[in-house]
Amino acid sequence: MFAKPLDKAALAATSRRTFLKGAGALGGAFVLATQLPLTGKAFAAKPGDPPAPNAFVRITPDNTVTVLIKHIDMGQGVTTGLPTIVAEELDADWGQMRFAFAPANAEVYNNLFFGPVQGTGGSTSTANSWEQLRKAGAAMRSMLVAAAAETWRVPAAAITVEKGVVRHAASGRSATFGELAAKAATMPVPAEVKLKDPREFKLIGTRLPRLDTPDKITGRGTYALDVRRPGQLTAVVAHPPRFGGRVKGIDAGEAKKVPGVIDVVEIPTGVAVVAKDTWSAIRGREALRVTWDFSAAENRSSEAIMAEYKALAAKPGLKAAARGDVGKALAGAAKVLEAEFEFPYLAHAPMEPLNGVIEPTPGGATIWTGSQFQTIEQAVVGSILGLAPEKVAITSTYAGGSFGRRATPNADYLAEAATIARATGMKAPIHLVWTREDDMKAGRYRPMVYHKVRAGLDARGRLVGWEHVIVGKSILAGTPFEGMLVKDGIDATTVEGVADMPYAVPDFLATVHNTKEGVPVLWWRSVGHTHTGHAVETFMDELAHAAGKDAVAFRLDLLAHHPRHVGVLKLAAEKAGWGEALPKGRGRGIAVHESFSSYVAMVADVTVSGGKLKVDRIVAAVDCGLAINPDVVRAQVEGAVGFALSSVLRNRVTLKDGEVQETNFDGFEPTRMSEMPKVEVHILPSAEPPTGIGEPGVPCLAPAIGNAVFAATGKRLRSLPLDLASLSGT
Repeated sequence: MFAKPLDKAALAATSRRTFLKGAGALGGAFVLATQLPLTGKAFAAKPGDPPAPNAFVRITPDNTVTVLIKHIDMGQGVTTGLPTIVAEELDADWGQMRFAFAPANAEVYNNLFFGPVQGTGGSTSTANSWEQLRKAGAAMRSMLVAAAAETWRVPAAAITVEKGVVRHAASGRSATFGELAAKAATMPVPAEVKLKDPREFKLIGTRLPRLDTPDKITGRGTYALDVRRPGQLTAVVAHPPRFGGRVKGIDAGEAKKVPGVIDVVEIPTGVAVVAKDTWSAIRGREALRVTWDFSAAENRSSEAIMAEYKALAAKPGLKAAARGDVGKALAGAAKVLEAEFEFPYLAHAPMEPLNGVIEPTPGGATIWTGSQFQTIEQAVVGSILGLAPEKVAITSTYAGGSFGRRATPNADYLAEAATIARATGMKAPIHLVWTREDDMKAGRYRPMVYHKVRAGLDARGRLVGWEHVIVGKSILAGTPFEGMLVKDGIDATTVEGVADMPYAVPDFLATVHNTKEGVPVLWWRSVGHTHTGHAVETFMDELAHAAGKDAVAFRLDLLAHHPRHVGVLKLAAEKAGWGEALPKGRGRGIAVHESFSSYVAMVADVTVSGGKLKVDRIVAAVDCGLAINPDVVRAQVEGAVGFALSSVLRNRVTLKDGEVQETNFDGFEPTRMSEMPKVEVHILPSAEPPTGIGEPGVPCLAPAIGNAVFAATGKRLRSLPLDLASLSGT
């Protein structure tokens, strides 16, 4: 039986962007220098509530303004972008702005798009904080003005604020924020605040120096790998080499002889070696002898799993989206095209592998890590240690990348740290460290996916029907969130970008098959859009070619009701010189895609010579609403190109008899500087509220490059990574 189709609204309601939406939210607030207690009970609970100025901003007598960041910093720039929002409404001077990471407290610091959960993901940091932090800044400004008015006995309306100074022009009096902070803390909190007209913005929309840069270039910034607590021990874990394997027997004799090794304990995910330092722990693990039971493990190779996917694609699937009669449309089409796309498993491979410190405290525990899902981590660790979630404190550090890996529904690596702490008697702080090999072989992956697409053109070259089959493992099925986020068997993160694609196709059908292999999967930067964007935009290019039409004009005809797609598509084409003749061996390709409520178009220029592919230039046009800091937006798109290019050119995670073959960067090679193309990023002016930019730069890259390769060679490379060997002789 077919499930009900999902429309775009249903997709939005079940996507990662609206994770746990609907269970409550938080209005804007700030903390003054008086350090009001954060009980959580006095704060607003949903978007639109009045500001409660006790949570987000601190002003100290030295005149620094510190914004508390409720999100993880993994390099995406929230520690600059979010303080900019506050500084704008506060009329602060940028030189006085600072940031600190907020504590884990979902009643105060929840992600407004996630409901009662504090967490980062889905490119939501700026979008969910936009109004909240504007209100916090405006409320604080109002209270500072009120403090000055009462002190000077002048009307508040006669007071101005500019670059961190409060002034009364008529009397010539002025004061800094720091001088007024204590008094401002006693002022009534305004029930409503007036926010600036965007035309008044002085900081938002400008290039401001990043606040995290000094910490990161001097080494002052703290990552979890830097944390050292009194009496701290280090743990590494021997994981089963096949997913689903279990410990059958342990010989720890030689491991315990290694100098520095303190203990060897079995935990649910393998065997932990605990030592005085990381090197001793690793050496102890090397000496450990574990016998594994693979009777319930995933023992197949990637090829066998993909063969099963292809067999499933030939059968009826769950209906994700449907309109019209696609069978009739294709039967009556003048021309029908078919294509298949294969996508491999992909590792996240952040520069800093997973690690974290857990320290027992009287009546609780404290965690130091780059925390992405604080609320889930508190609950999971608390359940393992027999603690109420609020007894688990989290001290957030910088994170050396994530790309989705730290945001697991079961808080996997911190759960592992907690089980080690419990198994060793909660006697000392435990620093769990995953090596690069652990990250590659025992981690989670972007799902392997198979797409099969058919589409028809009429005699005039118009697109009349589209049938799309997707086969892949659901990220959320089998997790605690399945009941909320998988509707009628359909995980929206599998079909996003296809089921809601913007092109005006009168007859359309998208179906999906959920696979059951034992490989653990997780969202990877831009989630389902990593494969759906490539499949749709590559096939759209094929259809334009078959119709004898220009690739840009063909898309524009189908996007008449989607002005923001049109805007970025036209801008990218214009800036790239679309339509200009190119020398032999060079090609230019284009793609456009919406993800996380942002719109991106990319044009790729490539050179194919002697069987080698060189990506020369990427021209990107971006509409992410109002750009808080255009330099950060450009950096995120440039970073997305660098991140995704290696997956376009070569990277894949492969299984042989159930074992991951790629163990380090020698087999899963990141993009090298010598490969990096010139990247131009053009931001479309917008008055819309800001949306995400951390992820939307990924989906267009692969199809733009693939379409450029076709333009240069006439060879269509559909699957990822691109089959560069097929270019030999060109």
